[in-house]
Amino acid sequence: MTLSEEATSRLTDIVTLQPTKNGELQDRWGLESGSEVHSYLESELKEYYYRDEDSLIRATPEAAELVGIELNDVVGVPPLQAEVIDTLAGPEEEPQSVVSVLHALEDRGVEADVDSARSALRGLADKGIVEIVRKTVPTFRLATQRSSIDVEVLDAPSEDT
Repeated sequence: MTLSEEATSRLTDIVTLQPTKNGELQDRWGLESGSEVHSYLESELKEYYYRDEDSLIRATPEAAELVGIELNDVVGVPPLQAEVIDTLAGPEEEPQSVVSVLHALEDRGVEADVDSARSALRGLADKGIVEIVRKTVPTFRLATQRSSIDVEVLDAPSEDT
């Protein structure tokens, strides 16, 4: 199956962002809804992705081969998630609330709101980089040493996608 340039680009996003969710791809691709993402995946990329036991979107090995990306330990994350990794408490430190992370990001000059900070933390938790520590409110910290995470910051999605 030959993919269009757009489909190849979107497949690359799936490979680099996995595991990911409809909402993350919706934002990246500039689509109106998660339903549009699902429809696109089913009509254009059906044989190159699957959903894991947590319903997260993952690329098949064939997809990675097709776009020329070797599946390894490098984690592709959007810019805000990369900032969160650099900001968040380490595995031995006291975990932080979403608001605490938001304030730490703001102190670093990173523009974010509480919803985007929460989404970034949840996305990193889905990838296994961040652990959620249940207290009165969910708090977060890195699941592993910062130095052991090999991060590739992805380009921000273009406005015309």
